[in-house]
Amino acid sequence: MTPRARLAWLVRFGLLQASSCAFAGCLLAGLALSTLLPGAVPRYDALLAYGIALTTAFWALRLETGREVLAILGFHVVGLVFELFKVHMGSWSYPEPALTKIGGVPLYSGFMYAAVGSYVVRSWRLLDLRLTGYRPLATAAVAALIYTNFLTHHWLPDIRLPLAAAMVAATWGVWVHYTVGATRHRMPLALSFVLIGFFLWVAENASTLMGAWQYPHQADAWAMVHPAKFGAWALLVTVAFTLVATWKVRRSPAAPATP
Repeated sequence: MTPRARLAWLVRFGLLQASSCAFAGCLLAGLALSTLLPGAVPRYDALLAYGIALTTAFWALRLETGREVLAILGFHVVGLVFELFKVHMGSWSYPEPALTKIGGVPLYSGFMYAAVGSYVVRSWRLLDLRLTGYRPLATAAVAALIYTNFLTHHWLPDIRLPLAAAMVAATWGVWVHYTVGATRHRMPLALSFVLIGFFLWVAENASTLMGAWQYPHQADAWAMVHPAKFGAWALLVTVAFTLVATWKVRRSPAAPATP
């Protein structure tokens, strides 16, 4: 591939990724604009209304199908449950007042998890993802343990490192096949988790800078989210991927082997 062809491929791949992140990008834009709201308007309430309008617009414009919207709403609910627990345990907080807060958690927060689900769902369709060598039961079992550990580590030993090793083992030899232009490519599934986790960590830094939520060490002044959260996101995204894969793999043929 010539340098010009590589550049053209990179641009096309970047555009596909940007399109896959459309919901997350719009949500971040809304979060940025919400910092300009008058002080009398509860920002978290406005973000909830914005998230609902955004979801409706994506469905009305056929950027996401009805089935995809339902899947993403499922992530919203799962995310809210996770938020209620973690805020109760003091992992982070939402310091601003709002009418739509339950247990200290604003209802808009579920849209941040919905954004992750939207990315997985949209990239699956836009890049025509297929999996080879995928072991659904083993991967789902490890993903379930990862999710459980995020809750139980407040009382029991944190075993995220052994679980990360277990996920690498469960996905060893598993390839994600994707299309850019007319060419099929592939990458190891575990690598895709690491890459997505990194960009989620970057987005988390931007979100906390704009006051989406607050970690204890950011109470007095904003500070970078600890790099360990990068690994946490890489693990958490396995849960989102597994949920979508359970639905998608049943409805899609396996990818042809790539020489």
